[in-house]
Amino acid sequence: MDLALEDARAAGDRGEVPVGAVVVSPAGDVVAQAGNRTRELCDPTAHAEVLAIRAACARIGSERLVGFDLYVTLEPCAMCAAAISAARVARLYYGAADPKSGGVAQGAQVFAHPQCHHVPDVYDGISGEAAGALLRDFFERRRGV
Repeated sequence: MDLALEDARAAGDRGEVPVGAVVVSPAGDVVAQAGNRTRELCDPTAHAEVLAIRAACARIGSERLVGFDLYVTLEPCAMCAAAISAARVARLYYGAADPKSGGVAQGAQVFAHPQCHHVPDVYDGISGEAAGALLRDFFERRRGV
């Protein structure tokens, strides 16, 4: 999660919402990592999770990440949760809850939907305070508080 937090900080420094994601192989190797780039790429799908999943799939030469772990600093939105399911990620670890836009424990609860093809093991609250502080600080600076 420390690497995901680093990517989140870098995203915030670029003016992106500070969210970072890291994909780890079954052997424990970091395969891909990313921070949000929606503004930079003018792409509403360029969330950290989607970018990290795309890079990991490209690196291993497969559309599936069976046995892989994904660490994310913020609860994934519904779009990202669907991508996590489609990629067959084995375990999802996330930091801060997202009551506004979350799609795992909040809102859409994608993994609880009967049409969800794959449900990863989910572990929440991992470095949640640090991840939440990054987000709070970012939005306070933007609002000039």
